[in-house]
Amino acid sequence: MSGESGPIYLDHNATTPTDRRVVTAMLPFFTEVFGNPSSVEHVHGNRAQAAVAKARAQVATHLGARENEIVFTGSCTEASNIAILGAARARPERRHLITSAVEHPAVMEPMRQLEREGYALTVVPVDEFGRVDPAEVIAAIRDDTAVVSIMAANNEVGTISPIAGIGAACEARGALFHMDLAQLLAHQRFDVQANGVHLASASGHKAYGPKGIGALYVRSRSPRARVEPTVWGGGQERALRPGTLAVPMIVGMGEALEIAGKEGPREGVRLRAMGDGLVARLLSDVDGLAINGHPTERIPGNVSLSIAGVEPLALMHRLNAFASFSASSACATDKVQTSPVLVAMFGDTPRARQAFRVSPGRGTTEAEMTAFGDALVEAVGDLRRFAA
Repeated sequence: MSGESGPIYLDHNATTPTDRRVVTAMLPFFTEVFGNPSSVEHVHGNRAQAAVAKARAQVATHLGARENEIVFTGSCTEASNIAILGAARARPERRHLITSAVEHPAVMEPMRQLEREGYALTVVPVDEFGRVDPAEVIAAIRDDTAVVSIMAANNEVGTISPIAGIGAACEARGALFHMDLAQLLAHQRFDVQANGVHLASASGHKAYGPKGIGALYVRSRSPRARVEPTVWGGGQERALRPGTLAVPMIVGMGEALEIAGKEGPREGVRLRAMGDGLVARLLSDVDGLAINGHPTERIPGNVSLSIAGVEPLALMHRLNAFASFSASSACATDKVQTSPVLVAMFGDTPRARQAFRVSPGRGTTEAEMTAFGDALVEAVGDLRRFAA
């Protein structure tokens, strides 16, 4: 089994193809407008600087931020590390951190590093849908809390986090509220100001932009977020991410988020309908099916499933020539282990171990999703017969 031009790509939560319009916007900055944006003394540098300024404005608009609050980084992972490590170390008298049990390693690992350095870390549990209770997060805030980090939407099960009141509670106690926005921004704009967010991390390649570029929002309005540098160099990007700016990638991220702001909500309706159609088909034809994540408060284009008695790696191997999808987060592929996200939701249970993720995207057609549903039903039947 295979698609007409190779496997159907259904792993957009791991990465997205760069939109052709984004590539077109980037191309001149490889060979024509190639100046260093820090070389403001001459025309080539000024042209590059103008392109960076435009992209910074595009990213700021998508986040409801000021242009001077956007710091370009090499990835969303780097942005989260700068935010968490830098904000905690900027106020060493505050020795407490809070996060949730379903965070991406880009947030959890710098939190664990600070814990190894002597910080106290509170990991707030989630319910069976992968949601934190904002009241539990707020109750955990202490007078010495430095950073609270709760992701906007989960990369594995798609659940959108309820955050009402967290930002205000952080401000009242002098803590900073950080959010990982990687999975949300392809689908909608996010208003950091309205949501009381002080620090936020964004990704280019999760929103049909290029890989190798991310952005960090650092609030400049009161209460201002203070962040210590974690690397040192030429002082670019407010000295938080020094180094020559990757102008083509920055241009690409700006263009990608501008397109997402205009088209994301409409595209989300289409993706949600395709995901709902796949789930309806499987519920009618596959016994022992469980849908993971919140049924309605979730990003479009994410379908997380567990099928009783069917191992996801066997299912992926069976369908490898037909479609690409994921058994767990694509950011941890060096060893096979039960996803910490699913364990946090269900414990170390068969449902957690048997979870897999299907994530259609901008280029996915309804016909492809229908074909995938047919192939999935057939593969499940085959695997169950072989195991009998």
